[in-house]
Amino acid sequence: MTKRKLEQLSDEELLNKKKSLKRSKLIKAALIGFCIGIIVYSVAENTWGLVTLIPVFFVYKLVNNSKKDKELETILKKRNLD
Repeated sequence: MTKRKLEQLSDEELLNKKKSLKRSKLIKAALIGFCIGIIVYSVAENTWGLVTLIPVFFVYKLVNNSKKDKELETILKKRNLD
């Protein structure tokens, strides 16, 4: 969502998004940990290639998507809905 759309939401809708944000952060952290585990195992077994590159790409995408969630956090702080 864009920043304007988030600013137009009511307090209740923002609190619902905050709940889903907590859930998604937990899932993203678990997926990043799993992918890093695959990378470490791949490096330890000296199997460089696609097995190593795919998890690196997924970790990159997950970290970039988490930066978008910061907009919601800033709007929640503005409205004192922490």
